[in-house]
Amino acid sequence: MVASLGEDSGYVPYTSFCAKKSYLDKNKDVVQAFTDALQKGMDYVQNHTPEEIANVISPQFPETDMETLTTIVDRYYQQDTWRGDLVFKEEAFSLLQNILKDSGVLKENVSYEDLVTTEFAEKAAK
Repeated sequence: MVASLGEDSGYVPYTSFCAKKSYLDKNKDVVQAFTDALQKGMDYVQNHTPEEIANVISPQFPETDMETLTTIVDRYYQQDTWRGDLVFKEEAFSLLQNILKDSGVLKENVSYEDLVTTEFAEKAAK
């Protein structure tokens, strides 16, 4: 490995989900339950060692030995890859947009306020 993308780029949220406003309005309980489950995973990685995390996720990576898996998890752990909450902050949104613009995927910036709601993540973090 030459460099860590996470260390060189800054914090880029690479897991997210999107839904229409109408879906969010009609299915708040479903969206909150899903967000709560994701937060539970974030809480787990905040409160367990890389070895414990590697052990738990190892069935998902049967081709990877425990030493390698633990090394990978430890790298994520040391880089503070996993944040304590799922709140998609405006700075991270701007960085993601810059990456998408530089790659030609996005033509122009869009409004954070128009596209992002932190309501469910903030509630899950409490």
